[in-house]
Amino acid sequence: MSRRVRRKLDSVGIDENNHSDKSGEVDWTRLADDTVIQLFSSLNIRDRASLASTCRAWRALGMSRCLWQQIDLRSYKFDAATAASLASRCGSLKKLRFRSAESADAIIHLKARDLREISGEYCRKITDASLAMIVARHEALESLQLGPDFCERISSSAIKAIAICCSRLCKLRLCGIRGVDGDAINALAKHCKNLMDVGFMDCLNVDEIGIGQVLSLKFLSVAGTTNMKWNLASQHWSELPNLIGLDVSRTDISCSAIERMFSSSKSLKVLCALYCPALDKSPTFVSHNNNKGKLLLTLSTDVFKEVASLFIGTINKERNIFLEWRELSSKVRKPEDIMNWVEWIISHSLLRIAEVNPQGLDTFWLNQGAYLFLSLTQSAQEEVQERAATGLATFVVIDDENANVDSGRAEAVLQDGGIRLLLNLAKCWQEGIQSEAAKAIANLSMNTNVAKTVAEEGGISILTDLARSVNRLVAEEAAGGLWNLSVGEEHKASIAETGGLKALVNLIFKWSVNGGEGVLERAAGALANLAADDKCSLEIASVGGVHALVTLAQKCMAEGVQEQAARALANLAAHGDSNNNNASVGQEAGALEALVILTRSPHDGVRQEAAGALWNLSFDDRNREAIAATGGVEALVALAKSCSDASPALQERAAGALWGLSVSETNSIAIGQEGGIAPLIALARVEAEDVHETAAGALWNLAFNSGNALRIVEEGGVPALVHLCSTSVSKMARFMAALALAYIFDGRMDEVALLGSASENASKSVNLHGARRMALKHIEAFVLAFSDPQAFSAAAASSAPAALTQVTELARIHEAGHLRCSGAEIGRFVKMLQNPSSVLKACAAFALLQFTIPSGRHAMHHVCLLQNPSASRILRAAAASASAPLEAKIFARIVLRNLEHHQTESSLKY
Repeated sequence: MSRRVRRKLDSVGIDENNHSDKSGEVDWTRLADDTVIQLFSSLNIRDRASLASTCRAWRALGMSRCLWQQIDLRSYKFDAATAASLASRCGSLKKLRFRSAESADAIIHLKARDLREISGEYCRKITDASLAMIVARHEALESLQLGPDFCERISSSAIKAIAICCSRLCKLRLCGIRGVDGDAINALAKHCKNLMDVGFMDCLNVDEIGIGQVLSLKFLSVAGTTNMKWNLASQHWSELPNLIGLDVSRTDISCSAIERMFSSSKSLKVLCALYCPALDKSPTFVSHNNNKGKLLLTLSTDVFKEVASLFIGTINKERNIFLEWRELSSKVRKPEDIMNWVEWIISHSLLRIAEVNPQGLDTFWLNQGAYLFLSLTQSAQEEVQERAATGLATFVVIDDENANVDSGRAEAVLQDGGIRLLLNLAKCWQEGIQSEAAKAIANLSMNTNVAKTVAEEGGISILTDLARSVNRLVAEEAAGGLWNLSVGEEHKASIAETGGLKALVNLIFKWSVNGGEGVLERAAGALANLAADDKCSLEIASVGGVHALVTLAQKCMAEGVQEQAARALANLAAHGDSNNNNASVGQEAGALEALVILTRSPHDGVRQEAAGALWNLSFDDRNREAIAATGGVEALVALAKSCSDASPALQERAAGALWGLSVSETNSIAIGQEGGIAPLIALARVEAEDVHETAAGALWNLAFNSGNALRIVEEGGVPALVHLCSTSVSKMARFMAALALAYIFDGRMDEVALLGSASENASKSVNLHGARRMALKHIEAFVLAFSDPQAFSAAAASSAPAALTQVTELARIHEAGHLRCSGAEIGRFVKMLQNPSSVLKACAAFALLQFTIPSGRHAMHHVCLLQNPSASRILRAAAASASAPLEAKIFARIVLRNLEHHQTESSLKY
C-alpha cells in the first residue's frame, strides 16, 4: 500500500490490526464494503482510481454511485476524452467544480443528466454558446456559479437560455458580465419560480427594475457592479417580499438609497456594504442611522457584533460568532441559510478588496479583517474556506512585484492563532483547500516571525509532504512556501531533514516534462536559496539537483524559471574549496553552454544570474577554459557593452564574470581583442561600490598583458582608474585600481607603446608621460593612506614584533585575503621592488604584504610562490635599501616576517 493511501486510512480511523493474519500482514480484502467505501470517499478522484485498480472487488466498490455524487476537476486536465472516460461513473453526479473554458466545453460529455450544481472558475473565455449547451443538457440544474474572474463573453442571451432550460434553478451567481438586461431578468422571474439567490457581481450594467420582478428572491448581490441607478433600485428592491440579504459592497450606493431600503423593506435583515465610498466618507451616518433592527455591515462597523445580533441570547462571545453559529447549527441540524450567505458574500468581498489593496484600510485589516478571514477558514462551505485562505494570502502582500508583506497584518494573523489554523487546513484531503492554505502560509512566511512559528508548528514537514503531491497547484504553492522559508538560514537544515531537497528536485524532474512553469520557478527558487548553504548544496547535488537545474536552464523558456535555475547553479558553484560542486556543475553536459546562451536573454534578471553563475564557475581552471571555448568571452563582452544602463547587480556580475575569465592570460588577451576593455572602463565609472570592485578587478587582470595595458590607456582607462583609486568607498576597488595602474606603468608596456606609435606623431608619448605622472601620484596617495607616521617611525626605530604588527593592522585590507595570484603575478610584484620608481616599490611591497598576511585565505599559496632565493634576496634588499622610501622598507620587512611565520607553522605541523 502506498504512503498516500496509508495516510488516508489513518485519517478515516481504520485499524489495520483488526484485519491482519497471524504473520502480521494485513488482508485488505477482508475489510467490510462500507469501510472500503468510506476509505474511497476520503480520496481525490486520482487516488480513488488508483486504489480501485488494486483488485476486482475494489474496482466494483469504486464505481459505487455514492462516491460519485460530487467531483472537483479543477486540478486536472479535463477535456472531452477525460469526460468520456468518467461518464460511466457519473450517472448520479450531483455537484461539479471545474476550471477553464476548455473544461466547460467537456462537461456535456460526462452525460450527467441529473447534475444539480455547477461551479466554474477561470471562465473568462466561456461563450454564450458553450453555456447554453451546458444548461440545455442539464435541465435539473439548481445552482450555477461562474467566477470570481470576469465572464466577459457571456451576455444576456445566455441568461435567457439558463432561465428557459433550468426551471428548478435556485441559485445563480455570475461575475463580470458586461450587461444583464431586463429581458434576461424577466425570463428568470418567469421560468425560475424557485430562484432565491442571485449574484451579478462586477457587472457593467444590471437592470434595476427587472431585479424587482424576481419575487422569489431572498438573497441578492450586486457587489462591484457599476452604473447602477440606486434611487430606482432602492424603490423596486424594497418591495421584494422575500428579500432577506442584500450585498452592495464595492459600489457607489448612496446613503439615501440605503436609508430607503431600511425604511421600506419589510423582509430585509442584512445589508452588506463593504468598501462603499459614500458610507466610508460618512461614518456618522453608519453610527447614528436607525437601521430598524436590520444589520448594516461596513468597514467601519463591528462586523462580528452586527452578525451576532442575529442570534441574541444564544451567542456567548461576539468575536466567535461564526464558530458558535456552526456549533449551534450542528446541534439543531438546520443551518441558517442567511449565515451561509453572509459567509459567502463577506469572503467574496474581502478577497476582492484585498486584491485591489486600497490605501487607508490598515485599521480595518488589523482590527477585523484578519480575524474575519481566519473565522471563515473554518466554514462548512469549502468554497468559503478556499476564498478565506486566498484572502489571507492576498491581503498580507503589499508589493507583489518585490514580494513585500505588511508586517502588521502578518503579525495580526500570527497573534490570532492563524498559523495553526492554516496548517490544519493544509493537512485536509481537499486539494483546493490544500493549495490555498499552502499559498497563505507561503506568503505569510515572508515575515520572519511567522516563518519561525511555521517551523515550530511543524509547517516545514507539512509543506514538504504537500510538495510531493501529484496535484500541480498544491505542489506549486508548497514549493513556494519552502522557497520563502529557505530565505532564513535557520530553516535550511530543517528543510533538508524533512526530505525537502529531494522533493524539490523531483518536482523539477516531473514538471519540466509536463510544463508547470509556476511549480518549476518556485522549486528552482527554493533550491537556489538552499544551495547557498554548504551542506544543503552537497545534498542537492547528491540527489540529482545539478542535472535537474541544468535541464531547466537548457529547455525551459519561461523567464522566471531560467532566472531561478541560473541562480541555483550560481549558488551551487559558490562554495569554492569547501566542496566540489563547482567542478560538478561545469562537467554537467550542456551546463556552460546553457548559461552562456542565457547571458543573451532579453530579461535582465536572467542575464544577471547567468553571468553570476559563470563568474562563480570561472574560479575552477577547467571551467574557465571551457567557458571560453563555448563562446563565453564574446557573450560576456557583449553583455558588458549592453549593461551601461542596467541595474548595479547585473553590472557587477557582468564585470565579475570577465574578471574570473581574465585570470587566464589567453582569455585576457581574447577579452582585449574582443573589445572588452572599453565597457569595463565605463563600468568602473558607475557609482555602485560592488561594480567598482569587479570592474577594477577585471582591469587589474587585463593590465597584466602589455597589449591590454596600452588599450586601457588609449580607451581613457587611466583617469577612470585614478578616480577609483582616490574616491571609491571600497578599499578593495581602490587597491585593485592602484595595482592595475602599477601594472600599466611599471615599464613593460613601454615597448608596445613605442611600436604602436611609431607611425604617429609624438603627441601620444607625451600623453602617456602625463598619464604616468598622474597615475603614480595617486598610487602614492593610496599607499600613504594606509601609512601612519607614528607607527612607521616606531617600526623603523625598533625590531620588536609589536611595532610591525601595529603597522600591519593599520595597513591591512581584510577582503584582499580572498585574492589569489599566480606565480607570474607574484613574480611581477617582486620585480617591481627593483623598479626605479619609489612609488612602485612601495606599491609592490604593500601588495605583497596583503597577499601574505597569515590569516588570508590564499596566504600559504602566495608564500609558497615566494619560497625561492631570488625573491627572498630582493625582499631583503628592499627592506635594507637606503634609497627606498620608508613605506617600502617597512612593508618589505613585514612580508619577510610573514614568510618566516608560515615556515614556522609548516615545521610545527610536520
